[in-house]
Amino acid sequence: MNTIFHKSKTLLLRSTRFKTNQTHVHLHGLRRYSQLSELPEPTNDLGTESWRSFEGLVRCPANFVPLSPISFLERAADVYRDRTSVVYREKKYTWEETHGRCVKLASALTQLGISRGDVVATLAPNVPAMQELHFAVPMAGAILCTLNTRHDSTMLATLLTHSETKVLFVDQQFLDTALAALNLLNITHTKPPLIVIITDDDSIPPPQSGLNTNTYHQYESLVEGGVSGFNVVRPTDEWDPISLNYTSGTTSRPKGVVYSHRGAYLNSIATVFMHGMGARTTYLWSVPMFHCNGWCITWGLAAIGGTNICIRRCDPKDIFDNIALHKVTHMGGAPTVLNMIVNSPVTDRKPLPHKVEIMTGGAPPPPLILSKMEELGFGVSHLYGLTETYGPGTLCLWKPEWDSLPTEERLKLKTRQGVRHLGLEAVDVKDPITMESVECDGKAMGEIMFRGNTVMSGYLKDKKATEEAFSGGWFRSGDLAVKHSDGYIEVKDRSKDIIISGGENISTVEVETVIYSHPAVLEVAVVARPDNHWGQTPCAFVKLKDGFSVNGQEIIDYCRNRMPRYMAPKTVIFEDLPRTSTGKVQKFLLREKAKALGSIS
Repeated sequence: MNTIFHKSKTLLLRSTRFKTNQTHVHLHGLRRYSQLSELPEPTNDLGTESWRSFEGLVRCPANFVPLSPISFLERAADVYRDRTSVVYREKKYTWEETHGRCVKLASALTQLGISRGDVVATLAPNVPAMQELHFAVPMAGAILCTLNTRHDSTMLATLLTHSETKVLFVDQQFLDTALAALNLLNITHTKPPLIVIITDDDSIPPPQSGLNTNTYHQYESLVEGGVSGFNVVRPTDEWDPISLNYTSGTTSRPKGVVYSHRGAYLNSIATVFMHGMGARTTYLWSVPMFHCNGWCITWGLAAIGGTNICIRRCDPKDIFDNIALHKVTHMGGAPTVLNMIVNSPVTDRKPLPHKVEIMTGGAPPPPLILSKMEELGFGVSHLYGLTETYGPGTLCLWKPEWDSLPTEERLKLKTRQGVRHLGLEAVDVKDPITMESVECDGKAMGEIMFRGNTVMSGYLKDKKATEEAFSGGWFRSGDLAVKHSDGYIEVKDRSKDIIISGGENISTVEVETVIYSHPAVLEVAVVARPDNHWGQTPCAFVKLKDGFSVNGQEIIDYCRNRMPRYMAPKTVIFEDLPRTSTGKVQKFLLREKAKALGSIS
């Protein structure tokens, strides 16, 4: 029995005190933010800048430039100038054209009064403007804040206030939500941001209701009004912020995660590398660009001169149509997207022109879903990370010797979260109290922790949360995992989701995986229900596929035949699963429902 999860949450999250450095970011819009560097200072017999002791060495513009994804676009405009950069419906651009548009857009932003350190936000789907803003905003010296398009007006107003957004680029599809948020800002006497409206058809004027002609602009008009010879504003330090990403915020206000130019540069290269992308990559945007900056692939595709295939909505028919039309080679998506694809109507599908590589992450993918995706012709790779790690941090790096294993064992291996990517210094599974690494036996459980250049700079205006996240010199993920003999990690649960029944730790992920394999189940989430005898027992919330009828006892019996009896749910409830604005299941709501059921006597 693993006892560390019987300790209080206070102990689990307690901060370890040690010497820190404080670097104050004086950029306008982030000036209240104080970033802690919890990693110990590097030690060296020659000092922290040992190169200075060697005569003749000099750091100068000829040999030192702060790393920034801006350079990817500038190189693409030169090296891949005639190659297609973006395709969206009838629109098509080359990398030379995309670079030119981004330079002019950066110029236009400065004409609107945007300066170094200001925050520019977006509320838009995966359209070309979103791809361009990932470069244009930092080229103006500003910080890009990509807001989740599923946010309601109240949350949107909260985040606009917290981020001190100066300009909001909003797609016409979400204009009503944005205007409602601005009305809330006016009520609280908060200065609203300028509005720039993105439309598919520039000849159609935006609705005038609720718009002040002095406070909004049209996207294409703004681009055209920019100066093509604009001098790009480069970061003075590669640790300068490049973007601000908000977490899901399932139980409280989302935290603002700050990315640096350096981290974005490194994670872009790492993600492209581990996705196996090459010079002729055609990438379908089924991952929201607002989520961790599209896993940093928005910047990474410019590094390799790949082609962005933009789609306004992510549904199976659009996915299959675009794969067939544009000969898509790569795409990505959470397991919910994979689930949607494998359960799509046959009439929405089209034969794949070749194997399409798809990266999945965000939650452990059920082996059954992986199997069905492979049957459809997709090659699935599994990554793991958090908003705080710029999205992808690890990959289940495939070993050739696994190819000959039985299908069930092979798919089970693929669900592991794997090993760190090349841009990350270290990933480990540690006891959150002692900070000792767990045994590599696939049984001892601990918390996944990260350290390196692709870990967030910190939480905006939340020093306390930053200190807690970095206590002990590592970023604490809150995810519980084991480490196998080959060093591969495997997530078992969130620390708050683990079920302790009769002194045994039950992984909800393992229970969900078994239930997912039932042919009638479309979605499932497992939480703890109070039990007078055992303390807690698993309670499963299940959504069935259309046309199927199954009762709770059948699900329970199905589990008991495939796993230890104590791990099988004692309660099954059939209903739709509540989700966050990023599509994650809101387990805290399900835990409340399970608690309201009362204890099982």
